[in-house]
Amino acid sequence: MAPTTAGPRLLLKRMREIMVERVSPQARLDKIVSIIASNMVAEVCSIYLTRPGGWLELFATEGLNKSAVHSTRLKIGEGIVGDVAQHARPLNLSDAPMHPSFSYRPETGEDPYQSMLGVPVLRGGRTLGVLAVQNRTHRHYGEEEVEALQTVAMVLAEMVVSGSLIDLGEIDTGLRRDRPWRGHGVSFCEGIAMGRAVLHEPRVKVEKLIADNVSDERERLDKAIDDLRSAIDEMLKTDDTVITGETRDVLEAYRMFAHDRGWLSKLREAVMSGLTAEAAVERVQNDTRARMARLSDPLLRDRLHDLDDLANRLLRHLMGKADTSAHEALPADTLLFARTMGPAELLDYDRSKIRGLVLEEGSPTSHVAIVARALDIPVVGRIDGILDQLEPGDWVIADGDTAEVHIRPAHDVREAYRHKLALRAQRQAAFAAMRTQPSVTKDGEQVRLLMNAGLLADLPHIEETGAEGIGLFRTELQFMISSHVPRLKDMISLYSAVLEGVGPRTAVFRTLDLGGDKVLPYARPAPEENPAMGWRAIRMTLDRPALLRYQIRALLRAAAARDLDIMFPMVAEVAEFRAARALVDRELDRLANTGGEPPRKIRVGTMLEVPALAFQLPTLLNFVDFISVGSNDLMQFFFASDRGNPRLGGRYDLLSPPMLNFLKGIVEAAKARGVPVTLCGEMAGRPLEAMALVGMGFRSLSMAPASIGPVKQMLLTLNYGRLSALMAGLYDSSEHSLREQLKQFAISEGVSI
Repeated sequence: MAPTTAGPRLLLKRMREIMVERVSPQARLDKIVSIIASNMVAEVCSIYLTRPGGWLELFATEGLNKSAVHSTRLKIGEGIVGDVAQHARPLNLSDAPMHPSFSYRPETGEDPYQSMLGVPVLRGGRTLGVLAVQNRTHRHYGEEEVEALQTVAMVLAEMVVSGSLIDLGEIDTGLRRDRPWRGHGVSFCEGIAMGRAVLHEPRVKVEKLIADNVSDERERLDKAIDDLRSAIDEMLKTDDTVITGETRDVLEAYRMFAHDRGWLSKLREAVMSGLTAEAAVERVQNDTRARMARLSDPLLRDRLHDLDDLANRLLRHLMGKADTSAHEALPADTLLFARTMGPAELLDYDRSKIRGLVLEEGSPTSHVAIVARALDIPVVGRIDGILDQLEPGDWVIADGDTAEVHIRPAHDVREAYRHKLALRAQRQAAFAAMRTQPSVTKDGEQVRLLMNAGLLADLPHIEETGAEGIGLFRTELQFMISSHVPRLKDMISLYSAVLEGVGPRTAVFRTLDLGGDKVLPYARPAPEENPAMGWRAIRMTLDRPALLRYQIRALLRAAAARDLDIMFPMVAEVAEFRAARALVDRELDRLANTGGEPPRKIRVGTMLEVPALAFQLPTLLNFVDFISVGSNDLMQFFFASDRGNPRLGGRYDLLSPPMLNFLKGIVEAAKARGVPVTLCGEMAGRPLEAMALVGMGFRSLSMAPASIGPVKQMLLTLNYGRLSALMAGLYDSSEHSLREQLKQFAISEGVSI
């Protein structure tokens, strides 16, 4: 028998009455399980709460043996209750003993009960416990019953963290804000920041959970949703010069989520169950965060992040609070902390006061990470639970180099980082002073240092670093941060601005490298078992030649009367390059037939990141104007080692004999035919690795802007002749890596690495 529509409302009303009764916490819990069992027409209702050490303890029950209370314990993941807690999602079972996770506890006396419905007690995406009901019959609980129990669990979570049901010291809430804390995550943007913690979304406590009048709450919710949409529209009207074409496309995508029907439907259903509008938002938000915790797909997680961010804004509209801290009085040394953040919100802040950004979620390819890199803000992400450890105003350190965050650090840690920052500032000043110096070794070998880019906001780094141009412009970023395929005029505008920005310097445009982990937000990704080696980059665009021609058309028009360099990614055989080059020729013919002005000079090259292409080098060099070696993908394909797998992250080394021999063969073959070759990727931006590349013959390297100073300093202190002589005797080594030998050479020769 399912509860009536009014059932959850009556249950919530009765819970509110129990909360004001002057009884002990245990008596209050006992009453709550009793009224839940009665309302749900269940013979058993039990509450399990988390204990330190990963345990779930039975805190109250109606229907099971009372002697089991505070005696029965399950590990998280153990039994049906442990399964619900571990995966943060309901289990609805008509024959619970047959479930593979079933764990028998004789002391509870649950033998007669066959059916079971368990829901997690969630707050802020964290599981505080499990609420379960059971019956003797083989009963499958209806959707309304599941929703009702989830609503009750949400209210129960608020009661738990308020301390009104139990002493918080008895359970594991993960809250420890009175001592130093250190977390390790993922570096989204390098750099070090020290200062005061500011919560991007100031904590708002929902005081009233249970509605007095459901119709009034529904009306309040609808009005707040309308206000939210209007506020997002206003964000798009800003005249900020940083919000260029790409970022504006991001904001358009961001606005789409405010009209997500599924999200809005869940909010309204929660209100109709008897919650206040604020509590309904918090209930749906808890579910969203729990789903995020279970997802491994970074793109899907990013989509849920947008919904979580909108829920935070909606909650503040309902309570008349500021959406974010952006317009508050900020400390001069602000470190922003957020579960997630949209790019528009970061741009809301006074950038002169933002020293760093720490995110609990996110990914290096998320929209906000792209914008933060353009603004040169250190970012550390993926530090689970960090917001629970933080109080506004705490002294914090974010190290984007090591991906560590220190909250309330001890005095010696703070002093160590002060020295580290001082040294870093001195190094940056030294790099700035040498930006106009030629990048040449002590014995006269010239090496071109280029930078990688993907946004208009990257262009100022050319002058700041002294880069000789852009060796890799990632054109897919414009597509990835847009809500739709960019229009031709927008593409022409972007490419023209890049060419204008580099002036007489080089700008190499890589055509779309989509697929793998680069899925468009407006496209449905095809499932692939191994996407890194799947339908991506040149394979995708050759199968969709209209898309590649569309991009080439924009590049040709943007480069009228200027030099244009185009290269194709992920080419595995000469035939693929020739097919792509033929599309360039067709577009050149089209441009001539329409009276358009062609580029002054056009060079077409290829990325070399698939080992198979190296075995066609003699043939390939007859067709290409230049080659760019992509070290990131090349390494994982060369060693058959997924670069995203943490168990393999340190297993193979770029400075190993097989890799160095392979690269040496490429650079020597290209040099013999007079074809320019550049290496772009992380290898080029690390001084020791860059030293090895120079030693084997590379004379053009492209890297992140922040790496140009350190690599140039290495070159200015390097004697190429001595390095080349050393390396000549290393290629036949049987060692796992040549890193130590090269490091010892640098130390003995005084090379800055």
